[in-house]
Amino acid sequence: MWVLDRDALLRPTQLVPTAVEFTGPVDHEVLVSSVRQAFARHPSLRARFRLDIKRRRVEYRTDGPPAEPGLRDAAAEGWSEDDVDRRVRTLSAAPFDLGQDAPARAEVIRLGPERTLLVLNVHHIVFDGVSRGLLLDEIRSLYRAGVDGAEPEPSDPPHPASVVAQRTPEEIAEQVADVVGRLRGAPPEVRLPFTRARHDGEEALLGATLATALDEETTEKVMAVAAQEGCTPFMVGVALLTGTLARTGPQRDFLIAFAWPGRDDPATADVIGMFMTTVVLRVTLHAGDTWRNLLSGVRVSGMEAFVDSDVPLDAVSAALNPDRNALWPPLSPVLVNLDEAPRSLELAPGVTGRLRPLDPMFIKYDLAMFVRLEATAGRRRLALSLDYPGNVFGRTDVSRFLDDLRHSAADLATFPENPVLEESATPAAAPADLDDPAGRLALVRSVWSEILGTDEFADDVSFFESGGDSLLLVLLVERLGQASGREVRTMDLFRSPTVGGQAELIAGAPAAEPTGGNR
Repeated sequence: MWVLDRDALLRPTQLVPTAVEFTGPVDHEVLVSSVRQAFARHPSLRARFRLDIKRRRVEYRTDGPPAEPGLRDAAAEGWSEDDVDRRVRTLSAAPFDLGQDAPARAEVIRLGPERTLLVLNVHHIVFDGVSRGLLLDEIRSLYRAGVDGAEPEPSDPPHPASVVAQRTPEEIAEQVADVVGRLRGAPPEVRLPFTRARHDGEEALLGATLATALDEETTEKVMAVAAQEGCTPFMVGVALLTGTLARTGPQRDFLIAFAWPGRDDPATADVIGMFMTTVVLRVTLHAGDTWRNLLSGVRVSGMEAFVDSDVPLDAVSAALNPDRNALWPPLSPVLVNLDEAPRSLELAPGVTGRLRPLDPMFIKYDLAMFVRLEATAGRRRLALSLDYPGNVFGRTDVSRFLDDLRHSAADLATFPENPVLEESATPAAAPADLDDPAGRLALVRSVWSEILGTDEFADDVSFFESGGDSLLLVLLVERLGQASGREVRTMDLFRSPTVGGQAELIAGAPAAEPTGGNR
């Protein structure tokens, strides 16, 4: 049973659409058959639901027929790319009549001899991120068996209700009390350094995305510090986010949401269903806390949240934030998740699929950060992406915040013992000093000394030849801009890599726009 209100079932955020574009020769009839078999196997994908208004609960049964996957030949029908995009949007956003229809639908679209789209859409009431991976893997296995002429022999999956742990009301109440005690006093809002535009209702759900990735050297240094503190990439993301929010605004106490797979019991490992739950952890920064302190605090908070991951969030929210808006997240408008979704899917030898970005994308958080540790040729890169309501926040503000996240990562990697909120040790030069060539040289030398940790460099030798690297260059850009009050860009320092060149550079650079908060 799920306890939900009717409006919640109809919101676009309750849909889990997926579009996979395959490159290579696909047997479309076999692919359709594979999707049909996968839909038929799982009780949750055959479910029908009934809303009991009196009890405010949703009841379901799983003896209904599965949805029949569709097949369209866009190439033969002369579709343009815009036509394809419109079809994907329609399939991804169309609501389900959960009382009459199965909560999963699919369509295979032939785009050409070597291009095929598989569009899946499943209601969140029976589906989560883990389920998506399980379903795609199963479709792939069934497809390979089909093209080989083999008869697949998949096992019968258990009913989702049979693997849900049952707890007494007293046990739940005790856990809720523990979580409420740990989170009480933290503000349920997170003050973001973005200018908020006016918006109306569902328009705020339209999402946009910006992403960045640290270079390999910065990543290795960040992860080395994290390993010393026993922190995962997810915990690193939470530390970078909360540290940067504290640096760019007045808030020091944060509630951060994250999605927990809810599959601690091995019996749920291969079951398609909605087991994922939202968990909230608390991060508090105090004056003088270093990056190591912050990482350690996030680790403790994260472990506490993991232990109580099965506590009903609605009960916690009702105790902490009884005036919550039913449309928006109940405790925190900010989410951090580890992004483990595969970037490609090999349907068969010679047929590779990739996830196709969805437009429009719907979002129910003010800010959702996804953390991914990518490995290429033995080197790792920490990738960060930010989803945000594009009708509420401007792209420029979010892009600037991404830069702030990169600066925080550089500080964590290079100066983990420094306070997160420490003001720059480099004194800001008075405007008159920049008119004096000797004063400009002294200013640049002092910043180089701070960044390189030495005075052993010459005014006419490149920053990189003096011991600098790409990580330290990020810090140099920030510190030199702070010290001079001038706008300094990374590309400018590449073109003027010496002390003398940078002294002349800041002489002609425009004044930087003022920024708020500690940096």
